[in-house]
Amino acid sequence: MKNFIWMGAIIVAIIALMVFGVRSGNNAALFEVGAVNKLDNFKGEASSTAIIIEYSDFECPACRTYYMVMRQMMAEFGSKAVFVYRYFPLTEIHANAQLAAQAVQAAAKQGKFWEMHDLLFEKQNEWASAADPAPLFDSYASLIGISASQFQSDYTSKDVISFVKSQRNNALGLELQGTPTFFVNGKKIENPKSVEEFRTIIKDAISGKK
Repeated sequence: MKNFIWMGAIIVAIIALMVFGVRSGNNAALFEVGAVNKLDNFKGEASSTAIIIEYSDFECPACRTYYMVMRQMMAEFGSKAVFVYRYFPLTEIHANAQLAAQAVQAAAKQGKFWEMHDLLFEKQNEWASAADPAPLFDSYASLIGISASQFQSDYTSKDVISFVKSQRNNALGLELQGTPTFFVNGKKIENPKSVEEFRTIIKDAISGKK
């Protein structure tokens, strides 16, 4: 009888942990580093042999520098590779990073992820130090031509906040130390020191070289 009770308690505990994991948004298994998830924000062909995944923070100066590099790589390789952006707001050091990610994900819900992504990096100096960046984000929503009322609703919605946090938890689960962090075909790489170096890495991934 005691064994039965203990077994029942263990089963209940396991179920509780599984439910908590789903509710907490800790989707480490959901967002693999070597595959494109249907929930991901990406550009290119999802079935490509070259999968470049970036964990990034919109308030991070280094991420802004790499934004220009990544934009060039996307233009060069087109459908030959797939570029995935995942949120990793470093909330401990960047006060507006979480809110910026929410703004981009809110725009994504209206099909304008990359437009808001680009705008936030280009205007980083404008919103990053703002005491309340929301009015600026609203103005950016107007610039990219999306519904202001829907944007404002989505920006603070449970769905958007949970999604951003799920990708952040994914990054923490991978024990990532900073941004940007890149994975190419499931392998974490050292941040390339030049456009040419990044170009070579992507070409090798497309051709199947390790």
